[in-house]
Amino acid sequence: MKKNMGTVDKVIRILVAVFIGVLYFTNVISGTLAIILGILAVVFVLTSFISFCPLYLPFGISTFRKKIR
Repeated sequence: MKKNMGTVDKVIRILVAVFIGVLYFTNVISGTLAIILGILAVVFVLTSFISFCPLYLPFGISTFRKKIR
């Protein structure tokens, strides 16, 4: 798996996941919406940790920058 997510992309995804978690634990969202957003939050966290988004692949999107040495 080739990395295709940059640092800013990962931070935004984690912040969105945390926001969804806060909404859930403060009972702002519930039911089906909570389940769907919860799954989305888990996917965001997982893709952030592995720096790879499968949806970027077919579109050729990459926010990852290689470090120049």
